[in-house]
Amino acid sequence: MIIKDWKKEIFTIPNLLSLFRLVLVPLYAGIYLNARSDTDYYVAAAILAVSCLTDLIDGQIARRFNMISTVGKILDPLADKITQFTMVICLSITHPILWSLVILIFIKEIFQLIAGLLRLKKGKMLKGAQVTGKICTTILFVSLILLVMLPRIPEAAVQIITLVDGIFLIIAFVDYAIVYNRKDSKFQSLDNEEQ
Repeated sequence: MIIKDWKKEIFTIPNLLSLFRLVLVPLYAGIYLNARSDTDYYVAAAILAVSCLTDLIDGQIARRFNMISTVGKILDPLADKITQFTMVICLSITHPILWSLVILIFIKEIFQLIAGLLRLKKGKMLKGAQVTGKICTTILFVSLILLVMLPRIPEAAVQIITLVDGIFLIIAFVDYAIVYNRKDSKFQSLDNEEQ
């Protein structure tokens, strides 16, 4: 896929916010993995909260000021996925049951990557995230930030959170599998897209 004027596209407010979220990922991981006090965990959770806030803001700005771009459609979900994956891997070190979520997320994202690349080869791209995907992402972020803030949460609560997150991941995965196996109603042609 060739993106026309990608240098121009990347320097928009929404895309710069997505890049900022990517910069926050190693900052969060470093603070969380080296946390020694409740304050450290609160700082790590605050970084994740800022990441979530900028995620909401960049989408609003892109739609309101007509700054939607192909770069943004790739960069925004990429920042989400990298942040999400980093959060759950870091938390899995503290709560080993969460490795099951790492596996589920990995399977879901590999499927979406392969299915998306196959569509891109045909000059098509998914118009946007599915509602189930947005709900799943929101639930994951809220529950994982909660786990970051409460490092000594009872394991029974961690098991419940893991179960709930796992159910929503499976629902989103099944929904995307159905969408990618349908005809082109949910896809747009890259040739006709305004850059």
